[in-house]
Amino acid sequence: MKRWSVMLACLTGLAGCNGTHVTDNPGPPKIIVDSDYNTLSDDGQLGVMAAQLQATGQVKVLGITVVSGNQWLKQGVADALKSVERLGIDKQVGVYAGANYPLSHDFATVQRELAEYPGGDGYLGAWSKPEPQSESDLVAPPDGFATHTQVQSKSAVDFIVETVKQNPGEVSLLAIGPMTNIALATSQHPEIVPLIKQIIYMGGAIDVPGNTTPTAEFNWWFDPQAASMVLRLPIPQVVIPLDVTNTVKMDAAVYQRVAHDPTKQTIITQLFKQLNGYGFDGKNGFETNPGYATNVWDTLTLAYLIDPTFATQTTQRWVDVDSSYGANDGKSTGYATSPPAGLQKMTVVQRFDNARFFDLYVDLLTRPVPVKLAG
Repeated sequence: MKRWSVMLACLTGLAGCNGTHVTDNPGPPKIIVDSDYNTLSDDGQLGVMAAQLQATGQVKVLGITVVSGNQWLKQGVADALKSVERLGIDKQVGVYAGANYPLSHDFATVQRELAEYPGGDGYLGAWSKPEPQSESDLVAPPDGFATHTQVQSKSAVDFIVETVKQNPGEVSLLAIGPMTNIALATSQHPEIVPLIKQIIYMGGAIDVPGNTTPTAEFNWWFDPQAASMVLRLPIPQVVIPLDVTNTVKMDAAVYQRVAHDPTKQTIITQLFKQLNGYGFDGKNGFETNPGYATNVWDTLTLAYLIDPTFATQTTQRWVDVDSSYGANDGKSTGYATSPPAGLQKMTVVQRFDNARFFDLYVDLLTRPVPVKLAG
């Protein structure tokens, strides 16, 4: 009890932790982007938007930590390296390799579980393709691999731990992939828990069905044990679940603003058009299907970070994830009352100011590249 009391005191700035007093910092929010990175789907789009916000002094991106999820770790790292190089921020923002496998799921379990409990869209992310064994197995981004940017020698877990300790009470974690890296960092070094400012997730499905399975959202389904561990940590936490992302849809009008403004053509808008206009299968997208639309996911976390009033409706819930094998593996539940022991209340976003968000989204994705950094 004493240990947790000290940790909570540290969290509120009332006491020091390991000799360090936690205080508010008036500078721009400091963030670590923990991501199952990709070229220019939602994770890659967030990378672009964060770089542009950093250029205007609105955030400070301390690093990108990569985890398997949408893609296997090696592919995600390759895409992240090219991203920071493409944006011109490779000297300021390092890329750190993290967990390649979830804490609990393995391929045999995933196959058996989905066969026994079918439904959802069946999206498996990394599990749907062979794991790359070498650089020759990787798929280059449309504009090629990074030519001079290397992954950092420090692991993602060590980077999270050391960065939080160096910036007590100042680091926000944008958790936009499976939570394996964060679970490992906080379990191996629990002393950092009271030093983390907040975690903002894209994950879970509280009062709506899942997507990968009938009950589970992909990020939390990929490693439900890690999600369950992190949600129990006494850290301020904000969840942006499918409940809200299902209601934030990019339609053809928004797509046109990014892809077809003749005054704002960059490598980012070109890639955006290629990957969203023709779909990641090269067949189904805004350019080929007049009725095409897609949800927006991870980038909502960044908008919320810089201005929580983007969320027009929120609720306070105790949130948990089922990490047991079965039909509800990865299912998230929000408790309004009588939560299971060990949970804490957190903010669950339910609705967003879509029009205002898409103005930000279009603006940041169409600014000049390489990014001109502040200072």
